[in-house]
This record gives sequence, structure tokens and C-alpha cells, in this order.
Amino acid sequence: MSELQSNRRRQAQKELGLTDEHEEAQIERAMKQEEERKKKKELRRMEIEESSSYRATQTIAKWMDKYFIDPILGFILPAGTGDALTSLFVIPYIYVAACKVRSFPLTLAVIFNVLRDVAIGLIPLWIGDIVDVFNRSYVQNARLIVGFVEDDKEIIEEVNRKAFWTGVLILIFCAIIYLLVRLAVQIVEWIGSFF
Repeated sequence: MSELQSNRRRQAQKELGLTDEHEEAQIERAMKQEEERKKKKELRRMEIEESSSYRATQTIAKWMDKYFIDPILGFILPAGTGDALTSLFVIPYIYVAACKVRSFPLTLAVIFNVLRDVAIGLIPLWIGDIVDVFNRSYVQNARLIVGFVEDDKEIIEEVNRKAFWTGVLILIFCAIIYLLVRLAVQIVEWIGSFF
């Protein structure tokens, strides 16, 4: 009965010139386009989540930060070697952020997190390795990527809002890493001069 009333109401509005068929068609097209957009977005999300690179980011985060492989390698390997080695594990994160998610701000955030991790790990006398236990850059990167893939508005908005300053901080951390490596080389040369 409500459908009959709805049809009668539409007919009465049409007779009075209160409805516009063209407008209704536009609304219907817009609704179909939105529905198609949502389907495409869901398919893309599923495609990313099923990719080996996305799964690798989750596995790397678990091993490097939750099982503390990152700081352990920093303790075991010679100064800076552990950090250089573990920073290679960021490649899947950068690939997912840049090629799968296709987000420049997310890619900047991932790069910033790993550079911060490297800079912390390069602090001499195992201080950096101790601090590295609490840094957990791989878990942070995994959280950001999952947020983008699952369309978490808060994470996306935060990363996008901070993109410019993240780029600036990347440059600063590159300079800090350069200075820390130079310092480490000078210390090794100084120690070597005694032998």
C-alpha cells in the first residue's frame, strides 16, 4: 500500500511540476556511481591485502619489533651495520605505500619512520640500541599502511596533514645520519690509531 501511495504522490508532484525527471535521473546516476566506486575500493583493498608485499609488511613488523630482532641485531653487529641491514627490510613498506596504496604522504611517513629508527640506532655506546627497543618503527609503519588500506579516516588525515613537515624532517634526519656516520668513522679511526 505504501508503494501505491508513493506512486500516487510522485504522479501528483509531477502533475504540479514539483518533480523533475532529469533531476531524479541525475540522483540515480550519482548513486550508481557511488556504489561502483565503493565496489572498486573494496576490490582494491582486497587485492592489496592479498598481495605478498602487504603480508610481508605484517610479518616484518612482527619479527623486527615484536620479537626485537631490530635492536638485537644492533647489539650484536658492529656499529651501524645492524641498522644498515635492518633498514633494508623497509623496502616492502615503501613498495606498498608508493605502488599499491599510491600515497605520497604515506610513503614519506614510512621513510621518515625508518630514518628515525636508523638515526636512533646509530647513537653510540648501545644507547641507541636500547632506545631502539622502544621505537618500533616497523609496527608504526604497518599501522599506517593498514590504516590507509582499511580507509581509516583519522590515520589518513593525520598523515596527509603532516606530509610537508615529514618531508622536512626526512631531510633533517638524513643530515643527522650523515653526521652520526662521520662521527662513528672518526671514532673508529681514533681507536685504530692506538693499535
